[in-house]
Amino acid sequence: QVQLVESGGGLVQTGGSLRLSCTASGSIFSIDAMAWYRQAPGKQRELVARIFSERRKNYADFVKGRFTIFRDSAERTVFLQMNSLEPEDTAVYYCNVDSLVVTDSGASRYVISWGQGIQVTVSS
Repeated sequence: QVQLVESGGGLVQTGGSLRLSCTASGSIFSIDAMAWYRQAPGKQRELVARIFSERRKNYADFVKGRFTIFRDSAERTVFLQMNSLEPEDTAVYYCNVDSLVVTDSGASRYVISWGQGIQVTVSS
């Protein structure tokens, strides 16, 4: 069982900044990757950024250079620092975590977890 708590969304003007946060908790043995996706109305969900380690990060072309993904020292919280925001960035942003969890019986398995989503709105 993995719980994801997201925060940091809101309304910002064009050119402004927001920082999204997602904290994972539960019966987690290890986390392989943490990521942010987004989905705008009428569009498919798309990957924004993913982090495996500080040296291994992936960014979508449309945000590279403006957004930065990073984790805290405990590697249980992932952040997405969003700068130079544009109206096209308006969407619901979802935290995604790939992790190895431990069951009550002691067995382990890989699971994919999703946050409930947080709204980011960039006004023009």
